[in-house]
Amino acid sequence: MNTRLMSKNRLPLTIFALLVSLILVACGGESANNSSDTTESSNDPLTILEWSGYDAIGYPQFYVPFSNTYADTLEDKLTYSFFAEDAEAFAKLQSGFEADLVHPCNSWWALYVEQGLVQPIDTSRLSNWAGLQEDMVAMGQFNGEQYFVPWDWGYESMLVRTDLVAEVPDSWADLWDEQYAGHIALWDSGEANYVITALALGLDPWNTTPEDDERIKAKLLELKPNLLTYWTDYTEAYELPKGEDAWIVVNAWQDAYANVQSEGYEVSYVQPTEGRLGWVCGFGIGADAQNLDLIYEFLDAAIAPESMAAFANEYWYGAANLDALPLIDEFVVEFMELDQADTLVDRTVFYHALTEEQRQTRVDLWDEVKAAP
Repeated sequence: MNTRLMSKNRLPLTIFALLVSLILVACGGESANNSSDTTESSNDPLTILEWSGYDAIGYPQFYVPFSNTYADTLEDKLTYSFFAEDAEAFAKLQSGFEADLVHPCNSWWALYVEQGLVQPIDTSRLSNWAGLQEDMVAMGQFNGEQYFVPWDWGYESMLVRTDLVAEVPDSWADLWDEQYAGHIALWDSGEANYVITALALGLDPWNTTPEDDERIKAKLLELKPNLLTYWTDYTEAYELPKGEDAWIVVNAWQDAYANVQSEGYEVSYVQPTEGRLGWVCGFGIGADAQNLDLIYEFLDAAIAPESMAAFANEYWYGAANLDALPLIDEFVVEFMELDQADTLVDRTVFYHALTEEQRQTRVDLWDEVKAAP
């Protein structure tokens, strides 16, 4: 029932009752059967909760079939609300913001499902679904249903100025080596630093005990003499390696390497013995979203091979649709090892979905580390 339409009716009760009677007689109750149709299709624009730099208005090449179809009316079909980090997007939906689509990363997906913020996805409505990488598809499944469409993925690792270090680290544990004292730029992320420290200690980051938490905290405190600074924005990961002080930028994404390397700096993007960290982000449909025809049309365009290839070539990100590989620049395929999808999860430590308790524990631990002298 559309309460917005009802609120606009100001007819006297007797006239309203007469109209209802006439409608019921004429249609035989058919209006009830048509109510589901109005929720499938609508002229209302989609509201998308999105990261900056991914929108179809600014980057129509990332959604080629959709953006071509609605080239003249794209801004009438889509509205965007941007967020800077996953916690912001999650809090926004929790507070009652209504979005048709949201684009979080996989360590947050379980919380969206648990809080009832997204609805199951009918993959039969996506013609490009079969090309998606199976392991990433599985990450978006909860309680036997698909809740997220994987779209973009990438790495986190150590970006090293090879001309400034005597030895290039090849393990996360090497970050604690005294030779790097005062020259490490660390990402200000409790979740990421918890993971790399657990790996350095030989622990499984996803199955830790309170005793392990204390070991991880103590180990992070030991790292502080090696730190130059914390970085928070991805642009800092681009700029820090171009100076003489930040020898190692930790948890940099692969696009930072591409940027710095393209400007002629001598850099390496390390493949640690424990594995690079990996993340996957993707689209979920808002729990109360109703314009499903347009939503599925948009999603199918997003995962189309030509759209995924345009995205990968622009940002050096991984494409979830393997059918895009022939369209992706050869050097991107080689660097990202996109043609080795069958071994991706074996050589990469992908973030796992966390409970709210686990996430808060890691945030609190990191806050205590930063506050320590």
